[in-house]
Amino acid sequence: MPLHRFRSSAATGILAVLIVVIAACSSSSTPNGTPGPDSPVTQAITLTPAEGTGNVDPSAPVEASTSRGVLTAVTLTNDEGRTIDGTFTPDQTAWKPNVQLGYGRTYTLKAEGMGLTGSTGPVTSTFTTIQPANQTKVYLNTTGGEALAEGGTYGVGTVIVAHFDEDIADRAAAQKRLIVTTTPKVDGVWYWMDNRNAHWRPKDYYAPGTKISVAANIYGVQVGPGLFGQEDSKVNFVIGAAHVSIADDNTHMVDVFENGNLIRSMPTSMGRGGSETVAGRTITFWTQPGVYTVMDKANPVIMDSSTYGLPINSRLGYKEAIGWATRISTDGIYLHALDATIWAQGSQDVSHGCLNLSSENARWFFDYALPGDVVEVRNTGGAPLEVWQNGDWGMPWDEWVAGSAK
Repeated sequence: MPLHRFRSSAATGILAVLIVVIAACSSSSTPNGTPGPDSPVTQAITLTPAEGTGNVDPSAPVEASTSRGVLTAVTLTNDEGRTIDGTFTPDQTAWKPNVQLGYGRTYTLKAEGMGLTGSTGPVTSTFTTIQPANQTKVYLNTTGGEALAEGGTYGVGTVIVAHFDEDIADRAAAQKRLIVTTTPKVDGVWYWMDNRNAHWRPKDYYAPGTKISVAANIYGVQVGPGLFGQEDSKVNFVIGAAHVSIADDNTHMVDVFENGNLIRSMPTSMGRGGSETVAGRTITFWTQPGVYTVMDKANPVIMDSSTYGLPINSRLGYKEAIGWATRISTDGIYLHALDATIWAQGSQDVSHGCLNLSSENARWFFDYALPGDVVEVRNTGGAPLEVWQNGDWGMPWDEWVAGSAK
């Protein structure tokens, strides 16, 4: 006989499913009249969570389903009587809400169906979700503390920072929900700086054009006693051209490379070296060797020596507005304009630790640099740059991996 297509409405969809079920069960009785293996069985509707369940994770599955027949109506309402939108599967054998549920709420899930023996239900399940004692939000930032911009372009040394606004006791539980996906694929690891900050980077610099997606799926996740994730966060960005600058104290030059090609050489004067002891605290004046990345920039920035313990009125103290300043460390190392030291730039070191440039070069670098661009400082004195100073790339890979939550 000819076949006919049904229209894709809910009613015709239900009818189509039931016709298929009837056809499959059309010969189902044994000779003695007892039901055979294909006999129609009363439809069963399963609700998840089950009736009376408490302390439900609001991100856990919520579903109405049936293994025989179809669902004809499903509603999910909260304790304020608000209906939660949901979606049926194409064959109408399951239904799920379109959004995650809230904390500390009571929900009622109600479902009806139709099987070969007729309509079924309604069946209901009333359950409650967890009421956290405290919640934490996670921010996806650069090492400069700025939010990673959706669709933004960043440097090949970009380090992803997941910053929590509460101390995380269960780092492993939190880290499992911090997902980084890259195209092309790179192997990267989270390293915990402290109880609130985890940093992610690959073993080597990214290739230009790498696409990166970061998701912090922490909602509903317990990350400490009574502490749960407040909401999910996500961001997508791309890696730009490879900007790598080499500041070499042997030559007193900053050579800027783009995709491996030298595009600019800038005379510089770096940290003069030595130290001062002030109120029992030793302050050094080296530009520490290591691999830095661009954190942020400002024009001008107020530089105040008292912020790191050197009084303004002391022999080497200062407070002044400095132009075209590109920051590369957490403790205030910048590439910046200082025309007063042009006489020393390219020949000797006279700064307190920053990399002095002419106004022309500092402005060019300010305009050129992206957050995450690499600045390698070589052949200077002083202790090597530490990880807390924005020295993520200087840590040996095995030590970085060891700092990941297990």
